Amino acid sequence: MTKRTLHGTSRKRRRTSGFRARMRTKNGQAVIKARRKKGRYRLSVSG
Repeated sequence: MTKRTLHGTSRKRRRTSGFRARMRTKNGQAVIKARRKKGRYRLSVSG
């Protein structure tokens, strides 16, 4: 059996759940805000 080529590429990951992508929408900003409040070490994938 050969392996599948895409297991989730880093470009896709950054585009959908990176810091800049989150800040684009109101809901995304809420995600960042909630993670800040909780004291997460990482706010997003890239940020």
